[in-house]
Amino acid sequence: MARPYLSGRAALPLLNRGNIKDRSVSKPPSRNNILLAALYCEVFLMSKGEETRLRIVAAAAPLFNQRGYEGCSIQGIMDATGLEKGGIYRHFESKEELAAEAFDFAWAMTSSRRRQNLDSISNPVDRLKQHIANFVSRSGFPGGCPLLNTAVDSDNGNPVLRERVRKALRGWQTMLQDILKEGIRDGSIRKEIDVSKVSNIIVGGLEGGMLISRIERNDEGLHAALEHLDAYIESQVRQSAKTSQKIR
Repeated sequence: MARPYLSGRAALPLLNRGNIKDRSVSKPPSRNNILLAALYCEVFLMSKGEETRLRIVAAAAPLFNQRGYEGCSIQGIMDATGLEKGGIYRHFESKEELAAEAFDFAWAMTSSRRRQNLDSISNPVDRLKQHIANFVSRSGFPGGCPLLNTAVDSDNGNPVLRERVRKALRGWQTMLQDILKEGIRDGSIRKEIDVSKVSNIIVGGLEGGMLISRIERNDEGLHAALEHLDAYIESQVRQSAKTSQKIR
């Protein structure tokens, strides 16, 4: 079995900040970001095999996301990586294993973009709204949302990919629910809301809007989802100022 390597999320800062092959990094991470600094250093501990494995995943991820599991051929991955078939299967036991790792990588890239600037927003409601705005405005992964694409692609036959999609969805739902719970604790979000339902409304609204936009080849579906979710959060989720004053 191939050696473990950096997960898609862990590898993201390394790919964004430098060339894995020659181990050069254009800009070191901020000193106050301990996690990113650790990942920055970890690239120097990777073996050549781990570097190659990571390069294969990074090259294969857009292909799987654009073409689907069946439509993405090993020949296409060979062309994208410059490796022979044996060079690819030296690092992965099967195409299914590579597809699963490629999904994790694509989802990590996508999630990172959607979470940009959230840490700087203290109010949970405004953080939710920024996350929704990021979904609409931040450029996504080539081929569209990996969660939506892979969910459809794996629905009728690939249990490994389907489980990766479930895990990704649960992670997204948990992130939204944690923000909602924080808002309930600090009084900025109504205590009577069902955090599970609200998170599903947000996910469903965004993914549905993206699907419509892709079918119609315009941004109207996504922007309609943004407007609807913004109004929903303000009217149904955010604690009103009058109610907040009464609680205090």
